[in-house]
Amino acid sequence: MKRLDAVIIAVFIGAVPPIAGFLVGWWAALSLLPERAIPFAALGGLLVGFVIDMVFLRRWVRRAYDTGYGVWMALHLFYSVGLFGLSMGVPVLNVLLGVPAGLYVGARLAHEHADQRQTSLMARCTALFTTAVLGLVCSASALLALLDPYTAANLEGMLGLGFRVTQPMIIGIIAIGGLALLVLEWWLTHKAVERTARFLGARRSLT
Repeated sequence: MKRLDAVIIAVFIGAVPPIAGFLVGWWAALSLLPERAIPFAALGGLLVGFVIDMVFLRRWVRRAYDTGYGVWMALHLFYSVGLFGLSMGVPVLNVLLGVPAGLYVGARLAHEHADQRQTSLMARCTALFTTAVLGLVCSASALLALLDPYTAANLEGMLGLGFRVTQPMIIGIIAIGGLALLVLEWWLTHKAVERTARFLGARRSLT
């Protein structure tokens, strides 16, 4: 594995235990501990996550290209849910997750010396998966927007609109915006897989 590959994979994997530890500590403390102890529980979970990284991260990185795709799909789902919550239910940033997914698959294909047919097939499969996940995220976002009685008022205030936003307008924004995000996600993922596989494959053939 090249050094650049290892660094990118280490960042992607290594962020999971601290984030998960922080969230578990925070939410567990909400129901079990007094309010003043919640930050300490969250920081404790964060520390546990860092310790897990210190013990296991090198091993995980070394096995990154031998690990089943199901593990990476689970990681993608983890980041999708986390980013959806961080952006308060707006799925715009979620489209960016197609890039690291494509980078990993492309790097793995180059590592395995995949031919053009295999690369094209995996690019389509990866794009299908990331787009399907984004579709679920967009559906959840649409449901929240349609059920929230203040969505129209929020849009009017945020965009400084001089007219009243109606429910059909909201539905139109959701449909057009969601479709645009899905198309962009497919394109980003597909291109990331193909170009990464081509670039790293060419580099490996020279060494």
